[in-house]
Amino acid sequence: MTLFYIFACLVFLGIVVIALQNLAIRSSIPKNQIIPESDFLAGEMTWRKNISPKQSLNGFSPPTSILKPLKGLDDDLFDNLVSFCNQDYAEHEIIFALEDKNDPALKLAQKIKKQHPHQKISIIVKQKDRALNPKVNNMFSAYRISQFPYVLISDSDVRVDKDYLMTIGQYMEDPHVGLVCNLIRGIGSRTIGSLFENLHLNSFVIGNIAILSRFIKMPVVVGKSMLMRKEALEEIGGFEAVQNVLAEDYVMGDLMHRRGKKVITSGHIINAVNHNRTMMQFLKRHARWGKMRFKLGGIGYVSEILSNTVFIACLSLAVVGPTTGTIFLTSTASLATIIGNYCLGKRIGSAHRFYHYLLSPLKDIIIGVIWFFPFFSRTVMWRKHKYKIAQGSVLIPLHAKGVQQESPLKNL
Repeated sequence: MTLFYIFACLVFLGIVVIALQNLAIRSSIPKNQIIPESDFLAGEMTWRKNISPKQSLNGFSPPTSILKPLKGLDDDLFDNLVSFCNQDYAEHEIIFALEDKNDPALKLAQKIKKQHPHQKISIIVKQKDRALNPKVNNMFSAYRISQFPYVLISDSDVRVDKDYLMTIGQYMEDPHVGLVCNLIRGIGSRTIGSLFENLHLNSFVIGNIAILSRFIKMPVVVGKSMLMRKEALEEIGGFEAVQNVLAEDYVMGDLMHRRGKKVITSGHIINAVNHNRTMMQFLKRHARWGKMRFKLGGIGYVSEILSNTVFIACLSLAVVGPTTGTIFLTSTASLATIIGNYCLGKRIGSAHRFYHYLLSPLKDIIIGVIWFFPFFSRTVMWRKHKYKIAQGSVLIPLHAKGVQQESPLKNL
């Protein structure tokens, strides 16, 4: 019976976390600034017409270089990239960075440049082999030709509204701010894999980032959107400091935080477009992320499984057995998760229907199983290369036996 009460307490704790996620999101994101997901998915010209005018943004707008690393054709890549060309912002440039002249994204970048002759757009194609992290590898050449003292790094699957850059740029008026990132909403579910991905982004990811940044004041940087001062980036060693780590975004934020710079999570939501992700891609992605967080979070990694209400409740069924108490726990945890995730999704303008959230408990069970992967394997496959993940998410190529690399966090 004591074991049952332990599980009951953990389930209650998980329900509290769900409530805190909703509270953190409500206090982080002004409701009048949320653009419904449907406006973004209606097509670039349509959603620009449908956006209701926001309050006037006439504040600090520093000259900014937008660095866009490209690799292959992401879902709706054209509309994603065009959304950055339509920024209502004074002085900025866009640099599309590729490593292969045969990459199909190159023709798309060239088309966008041709269609926006008055926009300052550069395209650089250069193969580099300096970094084990392919995204960082792609950034070296783009960063070198960037003209402005502020840089924004944004992934190719991100779609934004026209006030995005103006909104986050105003944080830089404070000279102590080194980096600004954003809360992320997953949009565009067309397959079961993309639905699970977006449900996870719109609950566990956005909710916990909001809790950590709003209530605990702990900076958690996700690389979908990172606005930085070049000066602050150079102080931590530039891209060289994170060229061989898997979690370059988190490590950059942590390094800046340790240097005394403010790392801000903006309440301005950006969109990660996920249309056609397969279940295998979903599983592989989160297995890799789990191994990464295990090497970054240490004991904090345990909090992830403890706050997974549905998985803990199902574990009580397996350990204690199917009793009236454990069945009630599982039913309560599932219902709380469905309702909590639905309320959170409605708050952030997700287009998911209520019946989509009925799959949230199944998604959490899968995530709970994936949580255990790092205890049995520390290796990942990334862009056809196999690596071992060391402390600080440092990547060690498995073909390089005996190679030791220091974590960029070790000496700070």
